[in-house]
Amino acid sequence: MKKITIELKWAIIVTALTLCWMLLEKTLGWHDEDIADHFWLTLFFLPFLVLMYVLALREKRRRYYHKKISWKQAFLSGVVMSIFVALLSPLGQYITHNYITPEYFNNVIDYSVTNNNMTIKKANDYFNINNYMMQAAIGSLVGGIVISAVVAIFLRRK
Repeated sequence: MKKITIELKWAIIVTALTLCWMLLEKTLGWHDEDIADHFWLTLFFLPFLVLMYVLALREKRRRYYHKKISWKQAFLSGVVMSIFVALLSPLGQYITHNYITPEYFNNVIDYSVTNNNMTIKKANDYFNINNYMMQAAIGSLVGGIVISAVVAIFLRRK
């Protein structure tokens, strides 16, 4: 367990940061009046996510590997963190869509149908809590693995 405590800690921090970001999005109106721009505005979260992986892998290098880490060690640490983030992401989606922005699905369905982006059936099938939980888990796992691979290149030390 001691081998993975740093990754678990940072996965919890990433989940908390994600919830704070959702609150910011809601406050800025990206989940209602500015929902048309929501998709690309959400990309502003990416640098913060990369920063979390950098900080996590730096801590792993410093505390666990005694300031020396190979690409493989850093990458595997990032993969473990990504797995924890993926496991926590359905909980984050549940909190987001039940407490932070419960009207999000209605707003995005209305927007998609009104602007002829989707039929009402396709919108209802796509914009729901179960689909978002699955997308969040898969997306955080795949995205975390990619981020880990890149960050590991810059953090390796011999």
